[in-house]
Amino acid sequence: MDVVYLLVYVDDIILTGSSTTLIQQLTNRLNTAFSLKQLGHLDYFLGLKIKYLSNNSILMTQSKYIRDLLHKTHMAEAHSISSPMVSNCKLSKHGADVFHDPSLYRSVVGALQYATLTRPEISFVVNKVCQFMAAPLDSHWTVVKRILRYLKGTLFHGLLLQPTSTKNPLAIRAFCDADWASDVDDKRSTSGTAIFLGPNLVSWWSRKQKVTARSSTEAEYRNIAQTSTELTWIYTLLTELQVSFTTPVIFCDNQSVVSIAHNPIFHSRTKHMEIDVFFVREKILAKQLSIVHIPALDQWADILTKPLSASRFEALRGKLNVKSVSNENSPP
Repeated sequence: MDVVYLLVYVDDIILTGSSTTLIQQLTNRLNTAFSLKQLGHLDYFLGLKIKYLSNNSILMTQSKYIRDLLHKTHMAEAHSISSPMVSNCKLSKHGADVFHDPSLYRSVVGALQYATLTRPEISFVVNKVCQFMAAPLDSHWTVVKRILRYLKGTLFHGLLLQPTSTKNPLAIRAFCDADWASDVDDKRSTSGTAIFLGPNLVSWWSRKQKVTARSSTEAEYRNIAQTSTELTWIYTLLTELQVSFTTPVIFCDNQSVVSIAHNPIFHSRTKHMEIDVFFVREKILAKQLSIVHIPALDQWADILTKPLSASRFEALRGKLNVKSVSNENSPP
């Protein structure tokens, strides 16, 4: 059975499917009701540049968007740097070095948020500087400039999407991590998750938790519950799209979290996060989810929860499929 997928954003439409004939028929029918302009192969969409590679992969970049941002901030000629944040950096909202132009800070940081659409590796540091929008300090602006210097040196990096086989069900994997009590002001934890559909990164986040966790296990488990909710949505979407997939697996480097998820004996120790425990366990019992322990060195979500050394950052950046190709010209 042939299928066609149609993505609409205001007056921009992307069409794809398993049959070019069916796509053309749908295009003709739409054209009878609306005035359409066919632009051929997908090239630009909402500021994203789509580059087609020889192995049928595509690379999504925002090189023009980032270049414009560098010119706006007078950072186009700045020296590049290998990582967007120093590994021992700790930011606080308290300080006397008030930044002289809060409006500029908010504008640039807001623009950086959009850049994370194809640059997941900067999600953590961008989320961090977003937390000081109300009263930015010079120390916060220094980190923003370091992000820009990093982007200058990786201008043509983007998110790689690779073709997958239609013969086998797609594997859904989620790498889930939390940095306990990492905020120096309120001791709240930072959650980070990277979700892969087959070999491709399709969903990710880095954000500060809304409540203070009393243990690293609680911080990790809260993110596990949130990740389970996102996986449920992906599970439902793929079912509607008639895409076959395997049982989603969450990889976590906290052994206590894995034990709580699978062993009801731990219930008496987890009453303070009872709803999350039961929600995740129901998914496991229904075989809609599996949680597996992995070593800390194999935890790819580390890049979304804490500042890392340059070598560790570059290694995990590759795991998120953030790549670069030398030739910018896309085939027709």
